[in-house]
Amino acid sequence: MSVLEDAVAALVRGELVVIPTDTLYGVGARADLPEAIERIFAAKGRPKERALPVLGADIASLREVASFDEQALELAERFWPGPLTIVLPRAPRFAHDLGGIEDGSVAVRVPASRLALDLLERSGPLAVTSANISGRPAAVTVAEAKAALGDAVAVYIDGGEVGGEASTVVRLGPTATVLRSGALAPDLVLRVVGGDQKETS
Repeated sequence: MSVLEDAVAALVRGELVVIPTDTLYGVGARADLPEAIERIFAAKGRPKERALPVLGADIASLREVASFDEQALELAERFWPGPLTIVLPRAPRFAHDLGGIEDGSVAVRVPASRLALDLLERSGPLAVTSANISGRPAAVTVAEAKAALGDAVAVYIDGGEVGGEASTVVRLGPTATVLRSGALAPDLVLRVVGGDQKETS
């Protein structure tokens, strides 16, 4: 059995998997398994008020998670796969608890890592966040992820050293707001959606 098959089997059991993305190593679980989501928060010591984002293999798979309007599709087609996370209204049938304050939104992204995409193609969208202890430096190697999360994770997928800068996060709505500046220049994002909003802290 390959490491990807091991990872999919672990995810089905509600266990955690660490994957390389184009930015950082992430720890992921199936969003439809509440016990798996709880394991992410517990392993990281992550406050429950900080919602987990969702990664998918492509726009089509993430339509099960989020509602894409024309503006969102334009951004996704321009910058995905890549280091842009888009906060959108949830898809009508996506009611899973990912933490955070319930405002009907969800953060979604398609990573530009072949290993991550290979897994996501097999598993479907996953709740994924940085593979570290909350508040500490992010993991850019699988060894750093193991040192942080240890036996809390069932399968570690080694993709070598990765980029090390988190994705840029933008919330779409009546206006576009950059919530976090990251690997993708915010100006590039705002230029596409015709906005001039500044990053919020």
